Amino acid sequence: MPTTVPAYGAEAAERLASMAAVTASDTALRRFLHGLPGVDAVGLQARAATLGTRSIKTTAKAYAIDLAISMIDLTTLEGADTPGKVRALCAKGIHPDPTDRGVPRVAAICVYPDMVATAKEALTGSGIHVASVATAFPSGRAALPVKLADTRDAVAAGADEIDMVIDRGAFLSGRYLEVFEEIKQVKGACRRDGGTSAHLKVIFETGELQTYDNVRRASWLAMLAGADFIKTSTGKVAVNATPPVTLLMLEAVRDFRDAVGVQVGVKPAGGIRTTKDAIKYLVMVNETLGEEWLTPDWFRFGASSLLNDLLMQRQKLSTGRYSGPDYVTVD
Repeated sequence: MPTTVPAYGAEAAERLASMAAVTASDTALRRFLHGLPGVDAVGLQARAATLGTRSIKTTAKAYAIDLAISMIDLTTLEGADTPGKVRALCAKGIHPDPTDRGVPRVAAICVYPDMVATAKEALTGSGIHVASVATAFPSGRAALPVKLADTRDAVAAGADEIDMVIDRGAFLSGRYLEVFEEIKQVKGACRRDGGTSAHLKVIFETGELQTYDNVRRASWLAMLAGADFIKTSTGKVAVNATPPVTLLMLEAVRDFRDAVGVQVGVKPAGGIRTTKDAIKYLVMVNETLGEEWLTPDWFRFGASSLLNDLLMQRQKLSTGRYSGPDYVTVD
């Protein structure tokens, strides 16, 4: 189950402080972000494709399926959400397969802020986190005071994690410092009265960022501003998580830790529907970052429909046959 990400150590805090000049002005931040190495698009895509061909045998596949289940942020983000639907989703998160109590629990249940209290109550004692989208999800089109109020309301209701969306219009217009300051202020709004904080996942909506270079810049921008996780997408647009974009973000968190000593998680979201797809992403994490990142603390899947396929593949491995379509619930 997810645990609390440790606070920055003295060395990491010192390294981060040394980066302060980078964010001292819009000019300095632009110079830094545009000074990052350019992305070799052909090489990135080829590397992602190669990693996707790795063969996973039966024993390793069984382990990968359980690991993937434990990394899922099970999500309902619809206008028609009701307390009953949220409670049902929480029950599924606790016992994904009621016929097999050996199936791991999911990492988190993700809901809109007004459903946080319902999810928190339903998950009492389970160890599953409550995540909430905020900051005018999915468009991000709201004034900053509204976004901060949205975040504070979710945290006050009991959210353990906040998934915010960046202002893509500001980013694509080159107003990097504006985006940086917004992330920092939302990070501040994640603090609780007792001194602890909800973890902050920063969503880029990579399908709207146009270039791989922009994805790399957004990754560094969010991490410099204090993101605990960087996330590809809202799942609400045509193009969501892709292997090349996720690989690029994995490389960014690796390079960021090498530079400042701070570890940041990655969450691909949207479009990951099959066990085969999930395993490809796990291979990518292992080959790029190593086993240290292969936990729900540092890698998540934002892919609710994925859970059903994982459960059916898991049963196939244990019984030798596929289940009928009524084996899993339709969320």
